[in-house]
Amino acid sequence: MRVDVLTLFPEMFASVFGSSILGKARDKGLVSLNAINFRDYSGNKHGSVDDTPYGGGGGMVLKPEPIFHAVEDLLGQHAGGEAAGLSGVEEPAVNPGLALNASVRPPRIILMCPQGETFTQKKAEELAQEDHLVFICGHYEGYDERIREHLVTDELSIGDYVLTGGELPAMVVIDSVTRLLPGVLGNETSAVTDSFSTGLLEYPHYTRPVEFRGWKVPDILLSGHHANVDEWRRKEALRRTWQRRPDLLDGLELTEKDKRWLKELQEEAQAKRQNQ
Repeated sequence: MRVDVLTLFPEMFASVFGSSILGKARDKGLVSLNAINFRDYSGNKHGSVDDTPYGGGGGMVLKPEPIFHAVEDLLGQHAGGEAAGLSGVEEPAVNPGLALNASVRPPRIILMCPQGETFTQKKAEELAQEDHLVFICGHYEGYDERIREHLVTDELSIGDYVLTGGELPAMVVIDSVTRLLPGVLGNETSAVTDSFSTGLLEYPHYTRPVEFRGWKVPDILLSGHHANVDEWRRKEALRRTWQRRPDLLDGLELTEKDKRWLKELQEEAQAKRQNQ
């Protein structure tokens, strides 16, 4: 997979792209990660990429030209199908093995913005099937609407709160998507059993020592009986989801055993309340 990020602050991505899972994935050649300063595509000597909004109002709005030019340059085409050829613009360093060609699907061009679709694990799994992702990170009042209407394929938000720019949300999405790529995680079952991948929150984990300050690991996890361990983990995942995120259970396809366990959990909770 190839990932390009258009940002005014490419230095923010240096440590993120070079560390932990992302850094290892890039070192293995499993993903190409590039941060491109779209100010280089401003086309004016001042390097300005924003302007005041038509109709008045506060704040500055990102102009369409730099964003369009940067994306088209990444795709090897400019208006009319020719190379961008913008003066003084360096081509981003791209893994040659991941370069675009006619046989590869067009990239998903993702605008990070608070009005976008809320990012979920399901969306991460969808994006992990793509060959090329391009993220656009704003840093002002907003984007010229023509960017939304005529360039992007997706608009994503990571939650209902305000951040200074789209860089941190883009990092979140990139990390979430990259870890799903084949070969990225050392244990291939990790991504499958993570919270939200099954529709449930993840079950509790324990490691050595068996007892710490009087708190012991549940006996069933020490039994060596894999079927019983799997059953315990499923039940605890249901318990944790029901206690902390019951909304996730709405519409989730549950087995008859799951439904029976949930009923038992609810009865346990009711009995505990009555005894208090």
